[in-house]
Amino acid sequence: MKVLVAEDDNKIRKGLVEILSREGYEVVQAQNGTDALSAFDRERPDFVCLDIMMPGVSGYDVCRQIRSKDHKTPVIFISAKSEEIDKVLGLELGADDYILKPFGVREVVARIRAVTRRCLQTHEPREKNDNFEFGEWKVVGSELRATNEGLTIDLSLREISILRLFSQNPEKVLDRDTIFDNCWGIDHYPNSRTLEQHISKLRKKIEADPKNPRLIQTVHGAGYRCVFGTSITNENSRFLKASCGHL
Repeated sequence: MKVLVAEDDNKIRKGLVEILSREGYEVVQAQNGTDALSAFDRERPDFVCLDIMMPGVSGYDVCRQIRSKDHKTPVIFISAKSEEIDKVLGLELGADDYILKPFGVREVVARIRAVTRRCLQTHEPREKNDNFEFGEWKVVGSELRATNEGLTIDLSLREISILRLFSQNPEKVLDRDTIFDNCWGIDHYPNSRTLEQHISKLRKKIEADPKNPRLIQTVHGAGYRCVFGTSITNENSRFLKASCGHL
């Protein structure tokens, strides 16, 4: 999924790009309103994150021009303008959400995922592998969620991509390059700890005991493999439920 980020503050823009890239989005950057409009026409993003106070063409004007030709692509304003009238104007122009600066990473991720769910649920046709099973977990890609005996966890696009790859290759050892090529793209060059961090985070969400993982196992010197041979017991489900409450 492709996101256009238009923000003239270099530090904030890079921060948003890092957050979104980590979640699994392809990010297109623009430093001002003029570049944002060009990038929108050229890249056709799935949704847009807009600063308001940009040189040349403001975020409001960018939103107006986007809405004049596209009524569906979600737009999120991310701005330091905190007056109620600013929020009202942004929403009246057709924005789907309004995030105030300074913002927290969790808030941005939650808002972005909410918009992503709406995008995925309206896309036609949906991917054949939108919904799939991963052990005892039922993964619903369009909702960025997985459920297991009444438990529900939120997942990022990247996490769903990793789980889908494993589910399509049960018992098979997948090396780092295979996982990166399929879940990040062949042009991506992540740092040495990127995959380990994602696997660790996933284990905390889906494993009964993340320190002794049963679903996603490490094959030292080779990569990772998923094992679905043993069901999660009721006792482990209770353990998962208690753990999920602290995530």
